[in-house]
Amino acid sequence: MQKADIGIVGLGVMGRMLALNMARNGFRVAGYDLDEDKVMALNVAGGGKAVGYQILGDFFSLLERPRKILMMVPAGKPVDAVIAGLRPALDRGDLLIDGGNSHFRDTERRLAALEADGIRYLGMGVSGGEYGALWGPSVMPGGDPKAWSLVRPIFEAIAAKVPEPDGTLSPCVAYIGPQGAGHFVKMVHNGIEYGDMQLIAETYDVLHRGLGLSALQLHDIFARWNTGDLQSYLIEITRDIFATLDEETGKPLVDVILDEAEHKGTGKWTTQSALDLGAAAPMISAAVEARMLSAYKAERVRASKFLSGPTPTFDGDVDTFVNTIERAMYAAKICSYAQGFGVLRAASEEYDYDLNYGEIAKIWRGGCIIRAQFLNKITAAFARDANLPNLLLDADLGKAVEARQDALRQVICYATANGVPVPAFSSALAYFDAYRSERLPANLLQSQRDYFGAHTYRRIDRAGTFHTDWAKMGQK
Repeated sequence: MQKADIGIVGLGVMGRMLALNMARNGFRVAGYDLDEDKVMALNVAGGGKAVGYQILGDFFSLLERPRKILMMVPAGKPVDAVIAGLRPALDRGDLLIDGGNSHFRDTERRLAALEADGIRYLGMGVSGGEYGALWGPSVMPGGDPKAWSLVRPIFEAIAAKVPEPDGTLSPCVAYIGPQGAGHFVKMVHNGIEYGDMQLIAETYDVLHRGLGLSALQLHDIFARWNTGDLQSYLIEITRDIFATLDEETGKPLVDVILDEAEHKGTGKWTTQSALDLGAAAPMISAAVEARMLSAYKAERVRASKFLSGPTPTFDGDVDTFVNTIERAMYAAKICSYAQGFGVLRAASEEYDYDLNYGEIAKIWRGGCIIRAQFLNKITAAFARDANLPNLLLDADLGKAVEARQDALRQVICYATANGVPVPAFSSALAYFDAYRSERLPANLLQSQRDYFGAHTYRRIDRAGTFHTDWAKMGQK
């Protein structure tokens, strides 16, 4: 084999699919993994353009200098272990890329340590799952911009392509920013993904448990929604899920799957980062907490026999309500993305990432899990105003929520009255109502804080900070 353009360490599903994608696009790839089966799987499928090795020395000998190595291993300690194993063989100017879901703080720590030895480093978010890795992911690199120039042609070639109005195709990849910006943006992408998935799950619950609609009926509804404002990858796969039958029982497969949702941490990291930055992201938090509550399966079974609530009933027009919940989902979706981009804005300002929000929305239009027609509207919003403080202040998106708020309220009222939990829908409406309110009850909170802790307060009629002896004043 000729010298490889890039090496990949970690030949699991994602690493192998990316290697095959690169090979298909004309790049020579060397792969490395300790697992013989994974190495053989790449060698069988690679056609001589992507070749796997179990011996690290053989792997390194095939890499073109400066060596460019993409690590596709689980986040956390495995990344540190791989770096430690590779580091003795690396030279100044070589490039390491972490393509996993690493925490952005870990990325920044590793970047600083490697830069001290002259080794370049990129933290790169990759979204799209197995299919996207093979046929075109969304790629979010961050770190050293000069390092990005070394591999930019490779990742622009393998990224998903989205058609523009002029007929050209845009690759779903762009340099995000310095330090851990790439992994931060991927983290928020995953947080938004949590919100999208929770909205869909709540919609399913309302329509299935609340209205008694079958999986086949839900398939037809989601198929129709996927041709309108809600068109997205997640709506598409949900449509397909409802049409899938269990081979053993003949029932819809979704009905025999245990109702406990797992999570890998990126949603939680998003909510933690939002809190650290003072950025409100209640929908993402609601989605994370809903998954946590789902894990209380044994307790929920016990509680279902101990605690009572309303039995869902519906006596309205089903088609009308289905249209209402479609409008409510779209309104809530805008609120969710407004919160996600709010977290990005806060991080950009706090960490000097200098993020391009329109570019981020643009590269999320294809390849990634949250890809959707709707992202064209966000791209357009930031094209109209690159410094838009909140998507709700965009004339198109903000007015779309305003016009659909009645639908959002109707869905929440029905679900609440019938005992169907809708935390994501509810937090979306609360966010909208709070954001559009000129005055909130935080004045009372400040009064309480000053009363018990002398934390002071500000007034609406003059500048400065003030303190009141509330107990003494209350005695008058």
